Amino acid sequence: METRKLGNSDLKVTPVGFGAWAVGGSGWEFAWGRQDDKDSIAAIHRALELGVNWIDTAAVYGLGHSEEVVARALEGWRGPRPYIFTKCVLTWDKTGKITPNHSAASIRRECEDSLSRLETDTLDLYQMHWPPSDSGPSLEEAWQAMAELQKAGKVRWIGVSNFNVAQIQRAEKIAPVTSLQPPYSLLRRKIEDEILPYCQKHGIGVISYAPMASGLLTGAMTRERAAALPPDDFRSRNPEFHEPRLSRNLELVERLRQAGKRHERGPGEVAIAWVLRHPAITGAIVGARNARQVEGVMRAGELKLTPGEIAEIEGAAVAAGSR
Repeated sequence: METRKLGNSDLKVTPVGFGAWAVGGSGWEFAWGRQDDKDSIAAIHRALELGVNWIDTAAVYGLGHSEEVVARALEGWRGPRPYIFTKCVLTWDKTGKITPNHSAASIRRECEDSLSRLETDTLDLYQMHWPPSDSGPSLEEAWQAMAELQKAGKVRWIGVSNFNVAQIQRAEKIAPVTSLQPPYSLLRRKIEDEILPYCQKHGIGVISYAPMASGLLTGAMTRERAAALPPDDFRSRNPEFHEPRLSRNLELVERLRQAGKRHERGPGEVAIAWVLRHPAITGAIVGARNARQVEGVMRAGELKLTPGEIAEIEGAAVAAGSR
């Protein structure tokens, strides 16, 4: 696969990275439902075999379980070591209740815990999962702590997730922001207005998450499947998976399917390729729950849509009210 330089770093990442959110399994607030660890490991190995060179996880995914599964997958991997990206500031207690904590002490502790779970001495990219609210420890305290972890060699590069432009600017007064991780898909295009232009102008890498809208744009989601999502799957509470939005979204999937047929690709690959067509996007985070799913999406970066196809797809997106 081709690679792209991530922001101000020396990391050259493939257009698609493996997203380990669902790998965390069930039993936590934003779970995707039950997940077999063996399937997760097989999916990670297949993605690496296809050339993917980075894995994005977070401490909170599965309350530490995702990081542990990633470590197990890499222990059995004999090829080149992929870059490991993870995140901090979402902590949990013994009951599993998740609480944001942006204090410097918490971030230092979380980093050590992630290093231990991932069985590594250094994290390639450490990201602040969410900005702080107006109350509690400040963004500046949290970002200063992350900058100190970078100086100490615990992490190589530092980035942010779910930040707006003003929040990025506050962080940049303390230390450079290597990357931003925002949601971006045909159904969530708000970052096109200010955030993507700012990142492109200032050389900040962008690794977007949910390019297939949490599986909605893969072509595998049906009305019946959406209605049958179990309570422990966070998508069962997502309005995009319910009427009236569901019918419009499924119509969009059919437009993606038609565009994909010209390239012998599935709707999910087209959705990812659409995300990657934006010049400000460095890479897209793509999850998979088994090796079979990996086959259909991890090479989406090779698909180049024509201007006519992009216009056709975006027309459907506007009709679905995506902006």
